Amino acid sequence: MAGDKRPDRWSREGEAISLMRPPRVPRPIRFDAQPAPLTVDLSRAALVVVDMQNDFLDPDGWFATVRGADTSGLLGIVPRINALSAAFRDRGAQVIHLNWGIRADLANLPANVVDKGSSCGAAPGYGDTIPSGDVLVQGKWGACSVPAIDVLDGDLKVFKHRLSGFRDNELEAILRRRDIATVFYVGVNLDRCVFATLADGCFQGFDAVLVEDATDTVSPPHVTDAILYLVRLLYGFTTKSDALLGAFQSPTDTGATT
Repeated sequence: MAGDKRPDRWSREGEAISLMRPPRVPRPIRFDAQPAPLTVDLSRAALVVVDMQNDFLDPDGWFATVRGADTSGLLGIVPRINALSAAFRDRGAQVIHLNWGIRADLANLPANVVDKGSSCGAAPGYGDTIPSGDVLVQGKWGACSVPAIDVLDGDLKVFKHRLSGFRDNELEAILRRRDIATVFYVGVNLDRCVFATLADGCFQGFDAVLVEDATDTVSPPHVTDAILYLVRLLYGFTTKSDALLGAFQSPTDTGATT
């Protein structure tokens, strides 16, 4: 199909159909991380940007106006996320924007999700209407990435309806379709959707690298300390954006595929 960007499609050889796929050329990068330095193949890596959306970050969004969260500091990670996204794109690695985007009728949300989101009906929750719109409903303002986040045509948008992006949606299928082995995580909130997605991804067999200074949370600092400890101990690795961006410029980085 003209314009198709997926290299593993079948092809026609005269009257025959070829199921041969082109070999994947490794593109290693090496960078400092905890608990140990890492080498990662960029040809099998993706950057997942979690919940950088209006209802969580904008002062008129649900998180600030209804849940009472102080979101004023969360936008501070945007420049690092944009820089990392640009570096991944430049080298042919996939960028995925993973946002809450629920059904308006809540038909697939269990009671524990709906009631925790609304304090058991005491406040507007998922799908309810507030002055800025319908809370976290796919296609509405609250489910859209904030304008400060760069979302380019080649990026993928995946909507979720649980804390974990791997629960009951297409994220895993998309990653496996692209033969992704290692997932880098950035976004908000570290101790909620970022960690839930990272942990669930590990349970499904994906390597996890958390970029510490490109994530944030409205929770107290000791919560961040606990999450970083658990990621390094049980799930994968943590790194800093400078270390990762520097690795893209090192001799081990062979650049984007053509």
